[in-house]
Order: sequence, then structure tokens, then C-alpha cells
Amino acid sequence: MSEQKKGKPAAPVLSLLHNWVSLAGCILAAASFFAVACLIALDFFRGFKNPYMGILTYLVAPAFLILGLLLIAFGALWERHRRRKQKPGTIPEFPKIDLNVSRQRLTFIAVVVATVVFLMLTAVGSYRTYQFTESVTFCGKTCHSIMMPEYTAYQESPHARVECVQCHIGPGASWYVKSKLSGAYQVYATLVDKYPRPIPTPIENLRPARETCEQCHWPQKFFGKVERDFPHYLPDEKNSPWTIRMLVKIGGGDPAFGQTGGIHWHMAIANRIEYIASDKDRQVIPWIQLTDRSGKVTVYQSVDTPLKPEQVGAAHPRVMDCMDCHNRPTHIYHAPVDSVDTAINSGRIDSNLPYIKKNAVQALAKNYPDTEQALANISKNLTEFYEKSTPALAKSSSQLVAAAVEEVQTIYQHNFFPGMKVDWQVYPDNIGHMNFPGCFRCHDGNHTSADGKTVVHDCAACHTLIVQGPERKLESSLEGLEFKHPVDISAQWQQTNCSDCHAGSLVE
Repeated sequence: MSEQKKGKPAAPVLSLLHNWVSLAGCILAAASFFAVACLIALDFFRGFKNPYMGILTYLVAPAFLILGLLLIAFGALWERHRRRKQKPGTIPEFPKIDLNVSRQRLTFIAVVVATVVFLMLTAVGSYRTYQFTESVTFCGKTCHSIMMPEYTAYQESPHARVECVQCHIGPGASWYVKSKLSGAYQVYATLVDKYPRPIPTPIENLRPARETCEQCHWPQKFFGKVERDFPHYLPDEKNSPWTIRMLVKIGGGDPAFGQTGGIHWHMAIANRIEYIASDKDRQVIPWIQLTDRSGKVTVYQSVDTPLKPEQVGAAHPRVMDCMDCHNRPTHIYHAPVDSVDTAINSGRIDSNLPYIKKNAVQALAKNYPDTEQALANISKNLTEFYEKSTPALAKSSSQLVAAAVEEVQTIYQHNFFPGMKVDWQVYPDNIGHMNFPGCFRCHDGNHTSADGKTVVHDCAACHTLIVQGPERKLESSLEGLEFKHPVDISAQWQQTNCSDCHAGSLVE
């Protein structure tokens, strides 16, 4: 007689979760959930200083939690499929919920409470994940070696308190989605070491400046002139100071607030400037088109390299905006000459050290295989120069020499990154025209229209020089001075672009 006929109850049907895959998923999900809860609480109460803790909390641990839940579901489906083939009738029925039964009622309440708690933690975790992936820490420190140049330059920039995403993404969901899609490939490239060195500037896919920069900087409000000082030191024994002070004609784009004109005439709402560049860095511009406030269109072409009609037709002219001049507003790598001038002017390098300007710039301008060797060679070269040329001064002013060495090393660490092949020469800076063509890409006196007009090539169009010269023989005039080169090169400065000679490291 069978056991059932003898009155023995049938064996209970085991849950579909009764398999090693679902069991492993339960263990993984429970452990991950506990870890996520503890890490989120730790972040709320103490905060993370290490960026990798943020990655662990909001990316890695939740990924394991999701994996655990997927394993539970996969294990149940796999077990159901196995039983259907091997042991028909052993698949459990869906549970019958009767809230009148106290045990089921308590179980139901416990499940609801656990679900609510889980959803709340999921909501908090999702928001914190979004917040973390949008943070400066995530952008600058996660890919430490790759983004080190950009992050270092960012920390010393005028936008050091502006979060990366406010410029690189801006408001709205569409550009957020675009950035995350492009970021997925960047993560892959980082993991498999397929990223370029140096990292190229995202010129082609950069969001229009009117949707980012102009959220704070409003061109219609710009007008008038701004005084700027440019302290320089000559590469002679006394590091002779040479001052240049000018009024930069900011101008404006709205006549309601001031006279339109000046530099921001380019951004006047009624003017539209388009151009075609023949290189990816937009440093060579052979074709310019101006549509003025009356709707008149004027095309200017480079006399030396004019474009053919078919070339213009095949090109995609770019509408000029803030980023065409202010292309390095944050990630600024300073040239050796500029960095040393600033350090001397601020007192971090003592100008009483003979030839310190010349030697510091030369030490910075050399090519080094890595940062360690660069720092060692900077220290050796500067120290040995003073020990050999002025031993008495090297002994009496050893602290000044040591301070100068330390400052030059700091300049190198902030502007040179051999591992990523980054320095001031890699990323052209279009503001001004000293180390790069900048303004002279268009304002070179070489772009003319069909009716004989030429794009203005006049210093006074953008600034008025009011003070210049050596410390004790300063010339000044509010009406404007004619520029005088610190070294007598006759009229050559009028015929040659500054960047053709200077290029950031000229000290002769």
C-alpha cells in the first residue's frame, strides 16, 4: 500500500529558489545590499575623500546587487525548466494570499515594509549615483593618470568653482544622455588603453557656448574698456622689468547698455560671423563671412590661400561664438615665459638672482622623458649655475636659490605632463596673439573681400596702450602709445606676428 493510501501527507513541493544558482544570488544580493546601505550611510555622515570609494558605493556595489537579483531570477527559471522536463508536477503553485490569516498578514506587511525600504534606498542611491557621476571628483580623479593634466589646470583656473558638467554638458536631459553615451566609449578606451595622448580637445562635439557659457556671461551686458597689466622681465642679468598696461576694448552687443563695438562686437546679437578652418585645431582660417545688422553679406578670403567655390560648397562653416576666442577658459597650460614672469612679479622667485628669468625659462622649455627627471634636472641645472657663476651669492642666498628651484619645479608640475604628452604647445590658446596666432588668424591684414575691403589689422582696434617701458623710464599716455619692443628689432614687429618669434619660450 502506498504512503498516500496509508494516510501519510504528500511531500511538500520545494520552492523554485531551491537551487544553487538562486542561493548564490540571494547571498550576493543580501551582502551587496548590506554593503550599499552601510556605504551610503557612511557617505552621508562622513563623506568620501577617496574618489574610488564613490565608485565602489554608487557603481560597483549596486552592480553586484543587480547581478545577485538577476541570478535569483535566472536560477528560478532554470529550476522551473529542469523540473518541467524531469519531474512533472513538482512545480509549485502561485501562493494564495489570505490577509485574514494572521501569519500571512504579518508576512505581507513585512514584505511591503522591506519593499518600501528597498525602493527608498534605491531612489537615494540612484540620485547619489547621478550626483557622483556629475561631480568634479568623478570627472577629474577617477581616471587619475588620464585626466590629471585637465584636473590640475582646472584647479588653478578662473572656473575652479564651476563644476565640470556645467560647461561640458550644461542644463537639460538631451546633452546629459549624449555625454553618457560618449562616456561609455571613453570608459572602454581607458580599460583597454586605447585613448590618445594627449587627449584631443572636444571641438567638434562641444555644446554651443550660448547654452553653457552665456548662462553666466551675458554678452549683451558687456561694454566699455578694462585695464590690464602685463608685467614682463627681460632675460638679462638684472631681470629688468618691462611693464605694459593697456585698456582692452571689451565693447558690447546691445546699444541699450553702451556703445556697441570693441572685441565683443564679434558677439553682437545683430552680427553673424561664420568661418571655414582648414585644420582641425581651427588655427588656419582662409574664409570668413560677415552678415551685418542690415543683412548685408560680405565674404573675406585669405589672399595667400583662397578657397575655391567647390571647397566652400563642400565645407560646413562654423558660426563664431565665445569658444572661438576663449577656447581655453579653464584647462589653461601656461607657457614658461608667462609662468616665470608671474612668479617673479608675485615674489615667489626673487628677481635679485642674476639671470633667473632666462635660466628658469630654459630649464622649463627642455624636453624631459618624465616628471621625476624633469624635477631633478631643474634642481641640478639652476643650483649648479649659481654655484659656478656666483659661488658667493649661491652660499649667501642659498635659501633664495632653493625657493626659486622649488617654484620652477611647481610651474613644471602644473603645466607639463610628459606621460600624457601635454604642455602649453599642445593646446593653442586663442586669447591674444603672443604665443599663438589667436586674433591674427583673421586679423592679419591678409583677408580681403571682392570689393577690396580688408579685415582690420590695427592694434588700436582692440586695445589702447597707455603705459610701457622699463621700471624707471615708463612712458604713459591716456590717448595711446605706439608699441615699443623691449629689444630693438626696428619695424620687424609690425611685419611679423608675435607668435612667429615668441612661442612661449623665447628668452633671447
